[in-house]
Amino acid sequence: MNEKKIKVRVIIEVIGSPKEHVEKTLGIIINKIKGENYLEVIKAISVDAKETQKKFWSAFSELDLTFENIGRVIDFCFNYMPSSVEILEPTEFIMKTKEINDMLNDVLAGLHKYEMVLKNIHAQNILLKREIDKKKEN
Repeated sequence: MNEKKIKVRVIIEVIGSPKEHVEKTLGIIINKIKGENYLEVIKAISVDAKETQKKFWSAFSELDLTFENIGRVIDFCFNYMPSSVEILEPTEFIMKTKEINDMLNDVLAGLHKYEMVLKNIHAQNILLKREIDKKKEN
């Protein structure tokens, strides 16, 4: 692939309560991103938390980042789950099939990991409901 760095704009959003927790958590996430060695933070703009429906608070940061390759962009997306991603540069990619295959397999591995976590949580939920039902019967 082209040796030019990939410039990306992302939005990282935190929703929760109370307001102070939301803002503190967003700050922790942004500081963690700034400490990553596989990317460079070009710009970071944060917005104070605003109240949303039902007494929840929402705060977000818009970051311009650069990455060495598209695989690192995908890694970032799995690690930080941004609410929005926009590739700013380059405007076109030329990639070898092996690179695309590697990326797709990395995406699938990440999805399978999250699927397993979800299945485990679902199974634990079922067990907890059974225990609650047993206690209610007694």
